[in-house]
Amino acid sequence: MPPLSRDQAQHRADDIQAFYREVERLHDEQALLLSPEQIEQLGEHHRQLLADYRTAFDIDSDAQARRLSLGMRIASLLGALALAASLLFFFYQFWGLFPETAQVGILTGFSVGSLLLTLLLRQRAPSGYFTKLAAILAFACFVLNVVMLGQIFNITPSDKALLPWAAYALLLAYACEVRLLLGAGLACIMAFVATRLASWSGLYWLDCTERPEHLLPAGLLIFLVPQFISQARYSGFAAIFRVLGLFGLFVPVLVLATWADGSYLPWSRDLVEVIYQLLGFGGAALAIWLGNRRDWPEVVHTSLLFFVLFLYIKLFDWWWEVMPKYLFFLVLGLVAVLILLVLGRLRRTHKGGQRT
Repeated sequence: MPPLSRDQAQHRADDIQAFYREVERLHDEQALLLSPEQIEQLGEHHRQLLADYRTAFDIDSDAQARRLSLGMRIASLLGALALAASLLFFFYQFWGLFPETAQVGILTGFSVGSLLLTLLLRQRAPSGYFTKLAAILAFACFVLNVVMLGQIFNITPSDKALLPWAAYALLLAYACEVRLLLGAGLACIMAFVATRLASWSGLYWLDCTERPEHLLPAGLLIFLVPQFISQARYSGFAAIFRVLGLFGLFVPVLVLATWADGSYLPWSRDLVEVIYQLLGFGGAALAIWLGNRRDWPEVVHTSLLFFVLFLYIKLFDWWWEVMPKYLFFLVLGLVAVLILLVLGRLRRTHKGGQRT
């Protein structure tokens, strides 16, 4: 049997609890009658299994523990952000009081120290809450390290800093299973690809936002990564790849559907906007279909969000000035009802496909 991750162990524990709730209902309905010996044998096996999971992974054994764990995750995130902000403001408050050598030593010490603390907590705290807090703090220290060292030695700002930030974030994300750092690393990669393409096209790298199309290759690449590199060992990682990839694809299309001046396409402004509007509607509809077919709820939800945004923006362009306001909002409401009907049809079709 392959080794389990904490999320897989938690899912198994949740399934065990759901199993006993259903068995109790079936007993009440006289649909399944297990003997006391069978129930005791199952109970003993599951108690031992859950005890092993609690020892190895510190899983949540009941609903109350899950609620507390959610609070701990929120607290760890807020704590990490607060500590990172505290570190940032500390440096900027007292930075000028230290000589240059001390500044370099402090920056290096904070980066190395936060990394060692993360590795230590990873071994000592199986639940991962403190580990994730330390990992986010370590990433913040590394980013601050690169920025401040560049200022100390008067290094010209460059998009190349995005590469070590991305690498460090991804290493910490996979080592400590921190989804926030995975998102940060992928965002750095997308930004680097966009800035490189901007530089190669003759723009200054900070002006990459003037050409939103630079995000499209990175978005497509990130969306496809889970198809070629399995993320099964890391719960939720594949979903983050797909969601960020969709943002990298749909955000430029959404911008260019109303602002053709940022496009490389050599045609008239109206034609370019029409092309990107069709790409937006068609791409979002295709992604919704693909997400529904592959059972990727994050793809369905993200694509539906952008489809609705495309639709409402176009409705605003077409009818806001010519319709009475009450009629305009009535149309928006009817469009929402139509979307619900279409999604309901897709849901029934999906259920029918599962039964067959």
